[in-house]
Amino acid sequence: MPVRVVPAAVEDMAVEVKAIGTVAPMNTVVVRSRVDGLLHSVLFQEGERVEAGEVLAEIDPEPFRVALAQAEGTLQQNLAQLKNAESDLAIYKRLFQQDSIARQQLDAQEALVNQLRGTLMTNRAQVDNAKLQLSYTKITAPIGGRLGLRRIDAGNLIASGDTEGLVTITQTQPIAVQFTVPEVQLADVRAAHRAGRLLAVEAWDRSERQMLAEGVLTTLDNQIDIATGTLRLKAQFENEDDALFPNQFVNVRLRVRTLEGAVTIPADAVQYGAQGTYVYMIVDGKATVRPVSLGPTSGGRIAVTESLTKGDEVVLEGLDRLREGREVTIVKEGGSGSPAQNTPAQRQNRGG
Repeated sequence: MPVRVVPAAVEDMAVEVKAIGTVAPMNTVVVRSRVDGLLHSVLFQEGERVEAGEVLAEIDPEPFRVALAQAEGTLQQNLAQLKNAESDLAIYKRLFQQDSIARQQLDAQEALVNQLRGTLMTNRAQVDNAKLQLSYTKITAPIGGRLGLRRIDAGNLIASGDTEGLVTITQTQPIAVQFTVPEVQLADVRAAHRAGRLLAVEAWDRSERQMLAEGVLTTLDNQIDIATGTLRLKAQFENEDDALFPNQFVNVRLRVRTLEGAVTIPADAVQYGAQGTYVYMIVDGKATVRPVSLGPTSGGRIAVTESLTKGDEVVLEGLDRLREGREVTIVKEGGSGSPAQNTPAQRQNRGG
């Protein structure tokens, strides 16, 4: 029976939790107008990246300039009235000291001055509000991010109550990935997170052949979903190359800890049976079963916590027809076969 063997290796192994995640923008904003009016111009291109505060569109400002001029005119009118009333009040005070007018006339003039001062405060607030409404005719980006498709064209009347808005901005740099972890795997994750360690997170494509981005775990939800027995987690990625896109499905690998000096073998060499997990080893040219205790799996290799040491050779190929005591021939990498011989580590395990 031809077989191929591989030696057990000692290496540092990253303990990972695998999950399926969804890419989510850090912030999403629907850009709406704060005032009603005619959309005068649209100044952005669909799909482009914008910075916070950048002007995206303009509403016809003329009606708001007229309202501002009216408010400023009323303010000037009341300023003149107040100035005149204050001048009369000063005269009334001198006349009252000379006992030339009644106290009631002086009190009435003081009340008029106070009334005009209150009106003046209202007028100033009206001017400030008119200026604010005029500033709202320039629609700016509230956050930096990537624009979506334009939802309304220039020349249309728009209102502040429009729920659809003008365009949507999604913040993609940085960007987040949300995923869930089973309850049984939470102990290691929570222990590492409470210790203040930054846990590395990798995002891979659907086929798990290409790593798209690297980030860090930022948030654990505050309760387990009783329907699924999982906890939601969020990781953050810088995403400078835009490899991650909102609502994209990715495979997530959360690195919880590192096993230092672990004995590892290919995961395909492990067999599962009624007696538990085991591997095939070659002793005196014959296959023999060696029960093993397993640890975490990472990158196609699995840690063996008992029964194997560095250099022990286990059967990797030819397992389908292998059984205890069957004679085998070890096939080298080049394809040539040779009778099976004991390695020094296997002779030592047998006491030789």
